[in-house]
Amino acid sequence: MKKRIHNSVTSIIIMVLMIVFLGALVLNFYYKSNTEQKRYNMVLIPKAIDSSNAFWSSVMEGGKLGAKEYNINLQIMGVYYEQDVEGQIEQIEKAIEQKPDAIAIAPADSKRTAPALKEAKEKGIKIILIDSLLVDETIADCVITTNNIKAGKELGEYAKKLVEEDDEIVMVGHVKGTSTAIQREEGMRKGLGEYEKNIKEVIFSGSSYEQAFADTMKAIDENPNLKLIMGMNEYSAVGAARAVEATGNAGKIKMVGFDNSLEEIQMLERGVFDAIIIQKPVNMGYLSIEKGVKILNRESYNKNYDSGSTLINRGNMYLDENQRLLYPFTGKQ
Repeated sequence: MKKRIHNSVTSIIIMVLMIVFLGALVLNFYYKSNTEQKRYNMVLIPKAIDSSNAFWSSVMEGGKLGAKEYNINLQIMGVYYEQDVEGQIEQIEKAIEQKPDAIAIAPADSKRTAPALKEAKEKGIKIILIDSLLVDETIADCVITTNNIKAGKELGEYAKKLVEEDDEIVMVGHVKGTSTAIQREEGMRKGLGEYEKNIKEVIFSGSSYEQAFADTMKAIDENPNLKLIMGMNEYSAVGAARAVEATGNAGKIKMVGFDNSLEEIQMLERGVFDAIIIQKPVNMGYLSIEKGVKILNRESYNKNYDSGSTLINRGNMYLDENQRLLYPFTGKQ
C-alpha cells in the first residue's frame, strides 16, 4: 500500500515537472517569436544629405548596415545644407508626425533644435544623438559622438610642430554654435599651447566649400605671415585647402583638418595637408541603430559612446588599418 502511494506521488511530481518544463518552453518560444517579429521604425536625420560629403554619406551607409542587420524599418530624412537649421527642425517635426520608435539625429544647432526634439521625447520617441550634442542633455537617451575636444587637442599638438614662434594661424570652422565647432576649437587651442596666441582669426564658412575657399583666399591676402590653417570639418578643410593650392602656397602654408573625403585624401598624398583627423562615421551610423534597438528592447547600454578618431599623416596613411579607415567602402588596402 505504502509502495503504491509512493509511486503515485512520484508520478504526480514527474507530471508537474513536465508541465512546468513544457510551459517554460512554450513561453520561451512565444517570447522569441514576438522578439523576432517586432520590427521597429527608426528615422535617421544627418546634418546634411549631400552626396559630395563623404562624412555624412558614410554615416548614412552605416545606418543602413545597422538597419539591415537588426531588421529595422529605417527612413533617412534631412536637408542638403548643414547650415539650414530651420529646415532640419521642419524635418524633425515631419518625423514626429510619422510616430517612429526612435530618431537618430545629428543636431544642426545645439540650442535651436532642442525644443522639437524635446517634443519628440515627450511623445515617447527615443532620441539618439550622433556627432553633435544639445544644450539640454536630458533629451537624449543615448549619445554617440567623436570625443571632439580630445581629437582637436591631438590635431593641435601635431600642428604646433609645424610652426614657429611668430607664425600666424587661422582656423576655418563650419557652423558657428554647433557643439562640434565649439569643442574642436577648444581642443585645438589646448593642443597649440603657447602658440594659441598666434591665432589671427576664426572663420565660419557655414559648411560651404565655396565660402571656405573665398574666406581663406581673403585670409591669405590679409595675413602675409600666415603659416598654418586648421579646418574643422570636411567642408571647411577642403575649401581652405583649395585656396592654399590655388594661390601656390601648398607646403608653404601648413594645413591640418578633420574628415577624409577622397579629395582630402588626395590632397594629403600630394602634400597640401600635413595631417587629418579621421572620425569613424560608419561606426557612428551603425551604432545609432544598434543602440536604438537596445534602448527599445530595454537592454543595458552605455548612454555616452565615443565612436573614435585617428590622426593620419603621410607617414602612417598607407598602414593597412588606416587604409581601411580612409576607404571604408572601397576595400582598398
